Amino acid sequence: MNAPASTPSSSHDIRYAFGRVLKVVVPLGISVVLVVWLFHKVDIARVEAIIRDGVDYRFIVAMMLVTMFSHMIRGIRWGIQLRAAGIPRMPVVAEYVSIFGAYALNLVFPFLGEGWRCVYVARRQQCRLSTVVGTDLGDRASDGVVIGLLIVLTLFVAHPSIDRFIDRYPIGEALDRYATDGLLWVCIVGVVALLAVCGWIFRRTRAVQGMLASVRRMWSGFAVLFHMKGIGLYLILTMGIWICYFSETYLCFYAFPFTRALIEQPGSCLGLVPGLVVFVFGSCSMIVPSNGGLGPWNIAVMFALTLFGVSDSDGAAYSIVCWSFQSAMLVALGIFSALYIMIHRRSVRERVNGGMADTGVASTDKNS
Repeated sequence: MNAPASTPSSSHDIRYAFGRVLKVVVPLGISVVLVVWLFHKVDIARVEAIIRDGVDYRFIVAMMLVTMFSHMIRGIRWGIQLRAAGIPRMPVVAEYVSIFGAYALNLVFPFLGEGWRCVYVARRQQCRLSTVVGTDLGDRASDGVVIGLLIVLTLFVAHPSIDRFIDRYPIGEALDRYATDGLLWVCIVGVVALLAVCGWIFRRTRAVQGMLASVRRMWSGFAVLFHMKGIGLYLILTMGIWICYFSETYLCFYAFPFTRALIEQPGSCLGLVPGLVVFVFGSCSMIVPSNGGLGPWNIAVMFALTLFGVSDSDGAAYSIVCWSFQSAMLVALGIFSALYIMIHRRSVRERVNGGMADTGVASTDKNS
């Protein structure tokens, strides 16, 4: 009698477990495959020699500090958006921690940090999780706008380098061919129209309702940017975040002899043009699900450097050192975040217990 009733639950549990495993295995598999391919393509001995003797680690340390500073700015910026959505103000250190912890967790599993920081803020501030998620989605949407603008800027100021990418690599040729294929764009428009029609027909189903709710939350979080107080500061902080991100790439140029040569190259604008190309290639690679960008980011940066005459082995050494030390900083910031949260929770418990004890004493005195 009870067996049929348990079957749907068991099936749901199996699908849930399979989905969770798949979410872990796919990004990890992508990272492993791309890292193996990267090391297969380069001269390992050359990479080891560069890492051991060819790096000025003073600039790597400076890059790590700029990484921390960029996340501090991001925390302050997100705080502005949270307050605009009606969420009580957090201490500035808690704003930092929400970002430090998120980026540290993203090293473990893609987008895990995004979910964690939303839950952390919702629990700490005693507010609705959906509201926090909306601001997070809006936060990322604003970053998408910046990346789009950077891509346009790169196409404008680094046109010769992009042409070399298109001519040199099959993926570049494929992108150019698809981008200029009229039939492809007609098919894309047709698919979008078909999805819109299907969405309208099945608009009352649970799946479509869930997707529409996600879209509404994203728009709600993004729309706050247009009417919130402090929009000017928000834009300044956004510029600060992305200037820091670019500076991380540019500072690492000074750490290696082959990238320092790019700074001195005529027409490179003191290395700003190759730095912009490397930065944009690396930023675009982050759409590939992987553990903290490991694999896709390294290969994208290596490809970008080869457009300026840097060998695969040198480019691989650059990407490995930059990624490794940046990740080390994120791990350190994650440890700081864990300690801060632990100390804060202990202080909250002590205040609650102290308040209960005071209430008990007052009650006893009254009864006396």
